[in-house]
Amino acid sequence: MVSVGSVVLGASDVARAAAFWEGALGYLPREAGTESWVVLVPGEGGGGVQIALGLSESPVQEHPRVHLDLYAADAAEQAAEVERLVALGAQRVDWDSYPQDPDFVVLADTEGNRFCVIDTSRA
Repeated sequence: MVSVGSVVLGASDVARAAAFWEGALGYLPREAGTESWVVLVPGEGGGGVQIALGLSESPVQEHPRVHLDLYAADAAEQAAEVERLVALGAQRVDWDSYPQDPDFVVLADTEGNRFCVIDTSRA
């Protein structure tokens, strides 16, 4: 049976996107990247699937069919992580589809790719 090897995100500036995701997740380049492609892997002792960033001219989707969910243990960690990610270059998204009392916050990376930070204590 196959398994997920990489999640691939499009980027108009691969180096900028790589710097963001390295800081966000503590990932490292698997090998030297190029202007059009880099693969990031979890840092020493870290877990998770690798993320590949590829040069893309496609427009960002406001309501993407696929996105990343980043997990926080509770509301305090979620708030702290959102602030940390914004300081790294993420932007808050004025999401028009929030349910009442959401357990997630929608952000966009430096390339506009949407992702969520989830408070998993409310699951």
